[in-house]
Amino acid sequence: MGPGSALSAAAKQAEQLRKDGNNYFKKDRFGAAIDAYTEAITLCPNVPVYWTNRALCHRRRNDWLKVEEDCWRAIQLDYSSVKAHYMLGLAMLQKQELDEGVKELQKALDLGRGANPKGYMVDEIWQELAKAKYLQWEHASSKHSWELQNLKEACETALRQKHFLDHSQPEGFLNEDSISHMKQLKSLRQVFREAGEADIPGDVPDFLCCKITLDIFRDPVITPSGVTYERAVILDHLQKVGKFDPITHEPLDKSQLVPNLAIKEAVQAYLDKHGWAYKTD
Repeated sequence: MGPGSALSAAAKQAEQLRKDGNNYFKKDRFGAAIDAYTEAITLCPNVPVYWTNRALCHRRRNDWLKVEEDCWRAIQLDYSSVKAHYMLGLAMLQKQELDEGVKELQKALDLGRGANPKGYMVDEIWQELAKAKYLQWEHASSKHSWELQNLKEACETALRQKHFLDHSQPEGFLNEDSISHMKQLKSLRQVFREAGEADIPGDVPDFLCCKITLDIFRDPVITPSGVTYERAVILDHLQKVGKFDPITHEPLDKSQLVPNLAIKEAVQAYLDKHGWAYKTD
C-alpha cells in the first residue's frame, strides 16, 4: 500500500469519526463526541471542521479556554470559518475582553452574510454582537457620565470661588455681577446637559428601521420600487408568502434585491453615536 492509499484510508477513518462525533453531539454525549473529534484531528489535523466541531462541544460544556484554543487553530487553517470566528468571539466575551470579542463577532457576521445571508447563524451572530455592543456602550456611557459629572462639579466650584473672591456682597443682595454669575452657572449646566444627551436612549428614526419588523436595519436591501427591507425578512416573505413587494405589491424576485449601502452606512453611523440602539429586547 502506497503513501496515497494510507492517506486516503486515514481521511475516510477521520470522516467516519466526525460522523460518530456528530451523532454523539445530537444525543448530548459531549465527552464521547470530543473523543471522536480528537481522534479525527489526530488522523487529519488540517481539517478545520474537526476543530470547530470539537470547539462546539467545549462550548456546550462551558470550557471556554478550550473553545478559544480550538477556534484559533481552525482560523489558522481556514480564516473564512464563520463558526470559528463566532465561537472565538464568544470565548473572548467570557474573558471580559469586550473589544476583541466584538471584533471576532463582527468578522463572523461579515463572513456569514457573504456565505449565507439568510442562514440561522447570521441572526444568532447579530444577536450576540448586539448584546456585546450594548455592553460596550453601557461601560462607555457609565464612564462618560461619571467624567462629565466630575467635570461639571469642578467647573461649578471654580465658578463659585471666582465669584466669591471677585465680589463679596451681603447675603441676599443681588447685583448685576451676581445675576451674571447665576446666568453663567445656568449656561454651564446646559452645556453639560447637552453633552450627556447622546447617552440617553430614545427612538430610532423610522427611515433606519425595516417597514415589516420595525427594528433597526442589520442588512438592508432595496427593491426596484424603492422600498428598503431587512434582507432576511424580505427573503422569507418571497419564499413563504409570494414573489411580490409587500408594500407596493409589485412583482419581485430575490435577484432584484440590491444592498442599500447608503442606509447601511447611516445605520452604522447612528449606532456608533447611539450605542443604546443595539438593545434588542
